Amino acid sequence: MECHLFNLTDKPFLVKPESLGNEVELVVLPNDFATLPAGGNNFTLSSAGGRSEVALEKAGLELDVERRYVNLKKSPRFRWNNVSMPEDCPWRIYRDQSSGKRVDILVLPKRALESFLSDLPDKTPLYSLCLPGTHDTVAFYGWPITQCQSATTPLFVQLTNGIRVLDIRLAIKNRRLVAYHGQIPQRTTFRSILCDLHAFLTSPTSARETVIVSIKQEDFDTRSPKVFSGLVREEIEAGPGGRDMWFLQNRIPNLGEVRGKAIMFSRFGGDGAEWEGGLEGMGIHPTNWPDSAREGFTWMCKDVLVRTQDWYRIPSFLYIPEKTQLSVEFLLPPPADITERVLSITYFSASSFPLATPTIVSTGFGWPSVGLGFEGVNSRVARFLLDAIKEDVMLRAWVLMDFYDQPVGSGVVPLLIECNFRERPGDAHGAIAPDRTHKLNWSQTTKIMS
Repeated sequence: MECHLFNLTDKPFLVKPESLGNEVELVVLPNDFATLPAGGNNFTLSSAGGRSEVALEKAGLELDVERRYVNLKKSPRFRWNNVSMPEDCPWRIYRDQSSGKRVDILVLPKRALESFLSDLPDKTPLYSLCLPGTHDTVAFYGWPITQCQSATTPLFVQLTNGIRVLDIRLAIKNRRLVAYHGQIPQRTTFRSILCDLHAFLTSPTSARETVIVSIKQEDFDTRSPKVFSGLVREEIEAGPGGRDMWFLQNRIPNLGEVRGKAIMFSRFGGDGAEWEGGLEGMGIHPTNWPDSAREGFTWMCKDVLVRTQDWYRIPSFLYIPEKTQLSVEFLLPPPADITERVLSITYFSASSFPLATPTIVSTGFGWPSVGLGFEGVNSRVARFLLDAIKEDVMLRAWVLMDFYDQPVGSGVVPLLIECNFRERPGDAHGAIAPDRTHKLNWSQTTKIMS
């Protein structure tokens, strides 16, 4: 089987395949690849100091990271997996079996998930970022119909895992705001959500981060939007950090403006009379949100065109490939005839009972790699991201997922975060421009949906 190792870091690698004994080492330059010999599933990987123009002879390379032994165990369920490595390993390694005769190994920098925005410049507009998020962020109860996140990933854990877009659904109970998903209570108060946000945004590790907080009213059919809007403001002002913790302007800011702040994304009704500045003082405020529009929809936030994909009412799990295809298309650059600045928002979540519950849609079931099951959206998205990163395709969107941490050890969130550090024109934080002689067939990406 043909095996390619992609070095997607900024330093040269020394690779010693176990099948070649102890005397042979391959040099792989930054943003380049090497073909490993047959039986190269096990090898030793070392990072080398020095410039990327270093000669191919290993003489002159100075090792600045101890050697790491890599054992490429194949996932029993999927055609790809992230390789288990010690916690202090400086890389994230993915194995992607793109065909029956080819395996790709991607070695990426191990970025700090809890503080990755700290490494991006202040001038970066938020519409130009790829931000992982969770759909129905605190929906931990009501399996299999209304649970959308694992109970092992409470809000603060999500934030430290790199989640930067939250989807908070609230209802009024005894003059207090409590998390709900539809009619099912989620045992979390808005007050506790505010406490977790404040703790994260004031921690020395993550004080330079920002979090987009979408707030939606779940009981709009029985409770006044005006009362709901007023309660949101009251609880924010009474909560830790108060209003000073929030960015409440109706525009897409630059990163430097909102470090250490939560950005309001108001998906609740009313005329804004409860807020200073009215509709202009309750954060980013969508002008329309059609229910489960298959092809997506657009709206304007000042001079930014917002493309949104939120088709969620799929008939059964057989529509997972179509759902995935429509969702990932919003990660790609917009059509050339769009001249406005563009923010893309895409939901990987979908649900219908009984054949497309959130768990089935997001994680699939069985052993799809051997034809005994069905691959879920999250795994398909991971394969799309791996192909895009190999191809240096620019991906940008705010992405909201169900069960973001599954399949177990999937590593989808780190792949989304890595997109912010690749192909950023004119930005010193972008990856080194690739100089490869090979080119994978990008059109094959669509085949991951089948």
